[in-house]
Amino acid sequence: MPVLSEDSGLHETLALLTSQLRPDSNHKEEMGFLQDVFSEKSLGYLMKIHEKLRYYERQSPTPVLHSAVALAEDVMEELQAASVRSDERELLQLLSTPHLRAMLVVHDTVAQKNFDPVLPPLPDNIEEDFDEESVKIVRLVKNKEPLGATIRRDEHSGAVVVARIMRGGAADRSGLVHVGDELREVNGITVLHKRPDEISQILAQSQGSITLKIIPATQEEDRLRESKVFMRALFHYDPREDRAIPCQEAGLPFQRGQVLEVVSQDDPTWWQAKRVGDTNLRAGLIPSQQFQERRLSHRRAAGPLPSPQSLKKPPSGLRRSFRLGRRERPGSLQEGKASVAAESPELLTYEEVTRYQHQPSKRPRLVVLIGSLGARLHELKQKVVAENPQHFGVAVPHTTRPRRSHEKDGVEYHFVSKQAFEADIHHNKFLEHGEYKENLYGTSLEAIRAVMARNKVCLVDVEPDALRQLRTSEFKPYVIFVRPAIQEKRKMSPMSPACEDTAAPLDEEQQEMCASAAFIDQHYGHLVDAVLVKEDLQSAYSQLRVLLDKLSKDAHWVPVSWVR
Repeated sequence: MPVLSEDSGLHETLALLTSQLRPDSNHKEEMGFLQDVFSEKSLGYLMKIHEKLRYYERQSPTPVLHSAVALAEDVMEELQAASVRSDERELLQLLSTPHLRAMLVVHDTVAQKNFDPVLPPLPDNIEEDFDEESVKIVRLVKNKEPLGATIRRDEHSGAVVVARIMRGGAADRSGLVHVGDELREVNGITVLHKRPDEISQILAQSQGSITLKIIPATQEEDRLRESKVFMRALFHYDPREDRAIPCQEAGLPFQRGQVLEVVSQDDPTWWQAKRVGDTNLRAGLIPSQQFQERRLSHRRAAGPLPSPQSLKKPPSGLRRSFRLGRRERPGSLQEGKASVAAESPELLTYEEVTRYQHQPSKRPRLVVLIGSLGARLHELKQKVVAENPQHFGVAVPHTTRPRRSHEKDGVEYHFVSKQAFEADIHHNKFLEHGEYKENLYGTSLEAIRAVMARNKVCLVDVEPDALRQLRTSEFKPYVIFVRPAIQEKRKMSPMSPACEDTAAPLDEEQQEMCASAAFIDQHYGHLVDAVLVKEDLQSAYSQLRVLLDKLSKDAHWVPVSWVR
């Protein structure tokens, strides 16, 4: 084997060692594994970085000066006072840029070596009755962030113990504090006879370094297991309003529709989670699905639910896709289903979701439009199809009325007999249906499948109650809630269930529109993927096209059951 000189680098040693690996029959797998590991480019790069750092460490480089910021300010003063030439003006401009000034500040910080945290000396008054191995002194450095741990009083021993470690918090990052550890002192203050809320206050008010005296748990629990469970929240949550949470400061607030990454489900009552997209690495407490369902069931049993009439359900009936005016619409055969849903609402907690990217080889997702009164969904979807009929399509409805001279079967409608229509109703072939002037109208599931089979994006507008039937892995619906803008100057927040009065009082029709939007938001908002506020047909069309483009290009969160 060749001999390396003293000047040989670590990466050269590694390369030479790799070349000498020769798998034999007895250790073929082990030698092959080592060869793969040592041949990794990333490992070679790390070795080179290591050598460079060692080289500069041996050289013991010293900064030319410790106050580059002060020098730069002096130079700028001189330049501003003197007659400025073009090159001086350029230098002055460079020295004034925030990025260069920040770099000089970093230089001075490193040169003066004042970046290390200043920790207090270890306390000498460790109680004599503790064995050296039974007590642990932990020093943590934190800023204004919470410590990331909750405590509780042990019912049997009365000791103050660590109840949970919040993933990503200061305590978790240190690796020195574990669930079950007994807490004796915080910054020299004994906590044996203090209440947990008093101790939490001391921890919250401590800045910089915190010294903890801890008796390690007899059997330290395993570190929190890595979890990659994503949940879409189906309700709003504010820990400040939750009297059951063990520590309000550790709670994680969220809004309905936000996706949460659940990092620990070890506690059956309180999960640890982060909001997807948050820059904060520390997890927070949220009620577990089981606990939240139990609370909702208890609240429901505690008092009677409001009747469907008291919920001010907006007028229901056949969709405008059946070409009926708002004031002409009769009662729908689907109205009974909606009433049942209102009387027995599901327990809205969380829905497990995953990222889904549509593949060109797969059928397009179904696009479902739901809308409050005045949304005019039929016009909107017809405009999308008219602009690009090769890519978009609509489900052709069925009807029992006679075909008119200019109409073609399968184009405007599927014209069928009343007996055939009623048979299809009996076999649950219709997504929704209704009666108008003694004629039946309906949208069948097969009509939707026919559009999707031609590899077109099918747009349907339905009563919101039909969403439950469409939310399957077959259709993977993308639900868009279209709500009309009452007036140009009247604010109508996409996430708010009601209109905000900033203009003249609403007339009766506008009040109906607001009530309709509020009802849909309250009872079906958790099923909505996007909200579109419509001021006029063109603006709504532009918004819709943006959403449709993103649907084909971007990844979206969908229920896990749709892709498994």
